[in-house]
Amino acid sequence: MPPLHGGRRTTLGQGLDREVYQVVKTLLDSQGQSDNSHIQRLSAPVVYEKIKRSNSSLNRKSKKLLENSIERVLELLKEEATSTDGFDSVEGDLDPTVPSKPSNGINRSIVGAWAKNSLRVNDVEAPSHEGKNDVISAPDPRKRQLNGEPLLKRRKAAPTSDHSPPTHISLANLGGVDSVIQQLEDMIVLPLLQPEIYATSRIQPPRGILLHGPPGCGKTMIAKAFAAEVGVSFISLSAPTIVSGMSGESEKALREHFDEAKKVAPCLVFIDEIDAITPKRESAQREMEKRIVAQLLTCMDDLAGKAVIVIAATNRPDSLDAALRRGGRFDKEINLGVPNEIVREQILRALTKDILLPTDFDYRRLAKLTPGFVGADLNDLVSTAGSAAIKRFLETLKAQANEMNVDGDPSQVSAKVLELRRLIKHAKQPSLGVAETIVITIDDFLTALPKIQPSSKREGFATVPETTWADIGALRPVREELLTAIVEPIRSPEKYARVGITAPTGVLLWGPPGCGKTLLAKAVANESKANFISVKGPELLNKYVGESERAVRQVFVRARSSIPCVIFFDELDALVPKRDDALSESSARVVNTLLTELDGLSSRQGIYVVAATNRPDIIDPAMLRPGRLETLLFVDLPGEDERVEILQTLSRNLSIPFTDAIAEVARSCHGFSGADLESLLRRAGYAAIKRNDDIKHEDFISAKGKVRPSVSDTKKYTRLKDQWGAGL
Repeated sequence: MPPLHGGRRTTLGQGLDREVYQVVKTLLDSQGQSDNSHIQRLSAPVVYEKIKRSNSSLNRKSKKLLENSIERVLELLKEEATSTDGFDSVEGDLDPTVPSKPSNGINRSIVGAWAKNSLRVNDVEAPSHEGKNDVISAPDPRKRQLNGEPLLKRRKAAPTSDHSPPTHISLANLGGVDSVIQQLEDMIVLPLLQPEIYATSRIQPPRGILLHGPPGCGKTMIAKAFAAEVGVSFISLSAPTIVSGMSGESEKALREHFDEAKKVAPCLVFIDEIDAITPKRESAQREMEKRIVAQLLTCMDDLAGKAVIVIAATNRPDSLDAALRRGGRFDKEINLGVPNEIVREQILRALTKDILLPTDFDYRRLAKLTPGFVGADLNDLVSTAGSAAIKRFLETLKAQANEMNVDGDPSQVSAKVLELRRLIKHAKQPSLGVAETIVITIDDFLTALPKIQPSSKREGFATVPETTWADIGALRPVREELLTAIVEPIRSPEKYARVGITAPTGVLLWGPPGCGKTLLAKAVANESKANFISVKGPELLNKYVGESERAVRQVFVRARSSIPCVIFFDELDALVPKRDDALSESSARVVNTLLTELDGLSSRQGIYVVAATNRPDIIDPAMLRPGRLETLLFVDLPGEDERVEILQTLSRNLSIPFTDAIAEVARSCHGFSGADLESLLRRAGYAAIKRNDDIKHEDFISAKGKVRPSVSDTKKYTRLKDQWGAGL
């Protein structure tokens, strides 16, 4: 422990010892007990209780720190009480108002006392209070400066952070991101590599870029690969690691990272999962979240004039505070959606460029078979296909190894153990021609495909349905209208651009139930190779205020991440009934939200809406005006020939041929819808199963007597058809 006086005091312990000494001296003087006997009887707990009951500033010190200081001061007082100098000399040295004596003997005696105390404490563990064992350590008295103070400790150098760009990745490893690279090139290259251009021309350079899209679409990989290509300083932050439990530490960490970026400029800062630290302040649950948002706003504003650009990535851009998304902060937002067929082919080529594939490998076919797959899913598919190829090679080795002889008695060792031993013996051979044998074929990918579930499907995004035109019988006029309204604008947009018109973005399919409206919507999405979101009207409704409207907006947000996309609203009448005095306020807000989305206040390019209902008369009229659901198509009950075609389509997987007798049964089913004909086929199958035989003509005759038409009021739809028109 350094001396109580003499020299500069640089630590809290020295200042605390001086204060404790003065308090103890005052305590002794006030009680008139300054003699040696009273001092010897003083103990640290007694002094500690006196100090805690006083109004001294020492009350705010921790108990452990205060008790240690009291023990040191009492030890010194007891040592000096027996000396000839007494307390007066010591007090004179401690009190700056008392002139010091010319002799330095007092200093030397105090230093000696501390030295003896330090040695004694280091050799024996000091007694603790309240069950704590605290070893009091003191500096070695043999290692001191000339003035008696301990030697200054050498401060460790702060660890230097590595701000070099990534080296394990490049843009050559990515595919299908040419448009994103172009946008990043325009906003990053010159501001970082030639910042003086912006300074001399008085143009404000970009400051922030927000990458958003579904999980697995490559946001983090693109940011790191672009940083590797540019070659400037790179600081990568994961937003959750910034959050600290101590007040002010999170904001401090942000400031330090941005200060470091300005020191090493030109610099690229990447913040992953930024939504974890920047929620909307009006809905933030803790004050710390609001302070972090405010600190990030300040840090980005302080980047003015610096060659620093911030790239952030998130899956939920709408959850970010609005102040972050204005100009001057995150100036540019880039949406990385679910890749289409062409982009998926490019990604597959990039992922397999270092893998041995057949020369005639069909990338286009594999891209068609992976709708809804993002980059991470395709990478998983390639890995799983490679595992399938290795397993196939392992089976080949097993077949070769089975011809070898190994040690072991088949009567004592199982056949599996013998097979394993043969395989191990064969695998230990020096050369098996592995490089020429393991070639990943298209069959390996087809084996792996069912094992991969697209992450976009798990997250609620859209995928292309499997229903095709071959699954639909009849309805040819409606199919032709849908081809013109939706399929052709998606497959051949240049035709409409050449004529100078825009394609209708909304179609309403209406008619009796069970006539194939949902199948038509799915087949349209499949034929156009567009993503598909199916929404049942009632499932968007929620009893909590604002939740239904948020669900409607979320549907269109997902659609914008899956362009081109077909949104199918089934049972639309439950979602958007007529707005009148009888309608509740919450239902009216849902109608208004959907109308706003259909109006195109948000971008609707590449988003097509198909709705289905049995009751077009109770739908709000504003939904059916041009620009929204302007194309109304009546899906009527099938006629005689259409029923034959539908039943033939439904029975295409049966083990018996479709005969004229079965067709005659279909013609006689007046008023049957497509769903009724499917029920007819199912009933006939039940009869065949009970008889343990194939379906016969008699089974259809028997089933017809048990199935009744599901549409009873056909006159109502006839009146509605006269009122609304068929749209064909």
